Amino acid sequence: MATHAHAEHLEHHGPPAPHFSSRVTPGVLGMFLFIASEIMLFGSFFSAYFFVRVVNGTPWPTPPFELPVFVAFVNTCILVTSSFTMHWSLQSIKRGNVWGLRAGLLLTFLMGLTFLVTQGREYSRVGFAPKDGAFATIFYCLTGLHGAHVFVGLSILLFMTIRAFRGHFSPDHHHGVEIGGIYWHFVDVMWIVVYMTVYIL
Repeated sequence: MATHAHAEHLEHHGPPAPHFSSRVTPGVLGMFLFIASEIMLFGSFFSAYFFVRVVNGTPWPTPPFELPVFVAFVNTCILVTSSFTMHWSLQSIKRGNVWGLRAGLLLTFLMGLTFLVTQGREYSRVGFAPKDGAFATIFYCLTGLHGAHVFVGLSILLFMTIRAFRGHFSPDHHHGVEIGGIYWHFVDVMWIVVYMTVYIL
């Protein structure tokens, strides 16, 4: 008996296998923790917005500048729709529908790219720069920070889409789609907060 236990001990190398909850995988948990840190980052910029607009009473937008509310609304509709296509792609691969996965990811990527291009065109036509007062600075900081997150999300989506067309995902192995989808939903929700705060309130 002792010899058998000693043989098992010799066969095992390295640290013991990790134990984790069956409900949340380490990858998903890591993404949630990363998103928590990103929320704190956005929170610091929203704090600056609060002090500029509420505490200091800076007019929003500061005359004679105006915000393209309608363009921002259209962009919001595009990004919210992309969340549904992202969800569709994940549910498709869970059911073994590879074509649904590919179509969903491709549509999500194209809508995210449309959002980013429209945001860039808005910057070129908005009529003010970050140096034009506190309002302009906060506007570019909040929308620019979100734009940077959209760019990261698009990079993840591109990688996911390439993998999907190469057949790397299946009903049993789709964690990459799930984790990337969580990040994309975070980007969408954060834009709704930015849109409501910057353009509507």
